[in-house]
Amino acid sequence: MIPLLSPALAGSIADIEHVVLFMQENRAFDHYFGSMAGVRGFSDPNVQVNSDGKPVWQQAANSALTTNTSYLLPWYLNYEGGSFLNATQCMVAGNNGWEDNHAALNGGLNNHWATNNTPWSWGHFKRSDIPVQYSIADAWTIGDMYQESVIASTNPNRVTWASGSINVPGSPQTKSEGGYPYIDNNETPGCEANDFNCYPLTWKTTAEFYQDAGVSWSIYQDADNFDDNPLAWFGQFQEALTGSPLSTKGMVGQSLDDFYAQAKNGTLPAISYIIGPAELSEHPPYSPRDGAWLQKKIVDAVTQGAGYAKTALIISYDETGGWGDHVTPFHSPSGTAGEWLNDPYNLAGYTYSGPGFRLPFYIVSPWTRGGHVFTEHADHNSQILFIENWLAAKGKNVVTNQMVPWRRNNMSPLLNAFDFANPDFSIPDLPDAPVPHMTADGVYDGSSYCESLYAVTRPQVPYASQVAPDKVGSFSEPGFKEMRGALTEGRYIVFEFGGYALTNAGKPARDFTATKASSAHSDLAQRWVVHALATAGSEFTISSARDGRYIGAHTGLINSASGAEIYTVEFLAGEGYALKKENGKYVTVDGSGNVQIAGDASYFKAYSVTYSN
Repeated sequence: MIPLLSPALAGSIADIEHVVLFMQENRAFDHYFGSMAGVRGFSDPNVQVNSDGKPVWQQAANSALTTNTSYLLPWYLNYEGGSFLNATQCMVAGNNGWEDNHAALNGGLNNHWATNNTPWSWGHFKRSDIPVQYSIADAWTIGDMYQESVIASTNPNRVTWASGSINVPGSPQTKSEGGYPYIDNNETPGCEANDFNCYPLTWKTTAEFYQDAGVSWSIYQDADNFDDNPLAWFGQFQEALTGSPLSTKGMVGQSLDDFYAQAKNGTLPAISYIIGPAELSEHPPYSPRDGAWLQKKIVDAVTQGAGYAKTALIISYDETGGWGDHVTPFHSPSGTAGEWLNDPYNLAGYTYSGPGFRLPFYIVSPWTRGGHVFTEHADHNSQILFIENWLAAKGKNVVTNQMVPWRRNNMSPLLNAFDFANPDFSIPDLPDAPVPHMTADGVYDGSSYCESLYAVTRPQVPYASQVAPDKVGSFSEPGFKEMRGALTEGRYIVFEFGGYALTNAGKPARDFTATKASSAHSDLAQRWVVHALATAGSEFTISSARDGRYIGAHTGLINSASGAEIYTVEFLAGEGYALKKENGKYVTVDGSGNVQIAGDASYFKAYSVTYSN
């Protein structure tokens, strides 16, 4: 650990002076972090089971793929070892477009990744393949319910990141500002048939709101920016006069070297957008290892710079890149304005534009240090909402009127990922990241170099050597993460208060009790599963991982979900989770370890745990 001089304790979001937004390319949550301990990954106890009785782990397979099996389970891309340990760094999985990903979603069954995208879409890495990404996420706070904004490719998602919308009918924009809607990577002036995917876009971006409010901001990019700067797709930036703020800050921007120097000196603007070069973007076939080198450069620049004590670095990915994820997207009700549309490609029918599948996401800051998991529903709009809340705390009213209302009302503003009362200014030791390969002229060429070394980059799909369907959890690392944020499903949870953990002692005991907590939070008897009454609600029934019994009336344990008591779970940042019963009273544990029902809330620490027993 590298100690830092600790300034006076920060107490609110207003203590932030710099927000850095760094977006990478085309990876899905399960593909990167499904095996990580303490997250909603391959050990998900709430995994969706479809009407055919099969969990979504079992992706449909057909005779065109294999005659060995009717399904494909998640599989480790480097199971064969050997040259694949390096070759898969430059492999491609599937297609990231609107059509193929809606086809994989299959109307919400989420079971056609192998047949309607590719069987490689269901493959995943683990810690040894992407150690830098794991270490950054482990050292600070990872979000495991962060979704792409659009079930589509790069441009629509980055447009949302920069503006809050893609102009689905019913959005705040007019049709003339960019067509109905923008769901593909079209950058040819004009529209596609039926007046959608129009280019350029012309509604107001968040950067323009910041400019109008006198908030400093800048794009950071080099000559090779992989055409990933979303501001460049808006007409007002394309037409901005040389030397104007939109041209200087948004089109030309500053270099990555400028970012490193300003981070070192503590002179970054209030808001920084980082756009990396193609070879370092992690977009297949560009290597995760090369992207890790860039990530570490940026993390080191921020954490070792003069302004770290007042900086939040948000690292996200724009979309899944054709890699699959097992969590069916949280989305709006049918008919929601600005969200639902008739598929202009005439493939998915009447459907929602997003939010889509989960993406890797983590936040580096003193207020997110410590290996937490943030559990709230979020998407690219959440980064806009976070900045709005931050600027409001600093006395600036900077609220975009371009965001779709449902997103504003239902996507997390990320505030609960932070504990502003208890910052931790220590800096972890991150693993080294190999320097990306370059040509003799100093040009990054990692993907072509990798492909020159390995004629085959896609391993054989292991149809005939899969684990049993109920053993998918064996892919997960053992361990835990302390939880932050409004409660969502998908994890085994240990609730602890005053050194005790809520416990199911097993039959014949008829009530749950409390027993001494352990540092590893690993006791099966202390593990619980929550079952949401509504996807985005705070009401849950709670069952025991030990024997499946549910919490019933008072402190009783019953054998069926029928009759289970409904708990409202309240989260308070810096404190934890209060378990509120139907009668308005709260579960607590007294100093002797006895479970009590009290009138005032007690806040439990909650740990998302992943263990094989």
